[in-house]
Amino acid sequence: MDDLMWGRGHIGGPLGGLTDHTGARRRETDFLGRPALLYFGYTYCADVCPTDLQAIAEAADLLGRNAGMPVWMLFITLDPERDTAERLADYVSLFHPALVGLTGSPAEIRRVAREHKVYFRRVEPPDASDYLLDHSAFIYLRDADGRHLGFFPPGTPAERIAAAVRTQANGGAAPR
Repeated sequence: MDDLMWGRGHIGGPLGGLTDHTGARRRETDFLGRPALLYFGYTYCADVCPTDLQAIAEAADLLGRNAGMPVWMLFITLDPERDTAERLADYVSLFHPALVGLTGSPAEIRRVAREHKVYFRRVEPPDASDYLLDHSAFIYLRDADGRHLGFFPPGTPAERIAAAVRTQANGGAAPR
């Protein structure tokens, strides 16, 4: 669990007001009651996002099989112009049936990203027909009350993610 980064100042904020991949507006309380893994990215991301979303899905499966512990898995797009609810529905289904895709207006996404200290910037390569997003790629861990606990760097194995969620859900202290 050395991969989880703890105590880095105030991070996080409400996720309410975003639209999920089914088109429903969600409230903050919709994502309470169990630990949550949040990931910020976009569906056109070719490498980092799919790799980390796969790790999140595998961690959730490990938690469900071995500990009977449900965990929220939330994918928040940084590209609301292209990532509609319909596109998110197709995308999240590739990873896990319980993965929730969230989108919103550009202002809503900027607010949530800023509250979570997520870096992202539109990049228009000269040889590409469409833009890309340069973005940070951390997996955020929240407790069942929606409080930020820490984050995992890109490439963290599913087993380490599951172990950290299990430790926190069982009232364990953050490793030092």
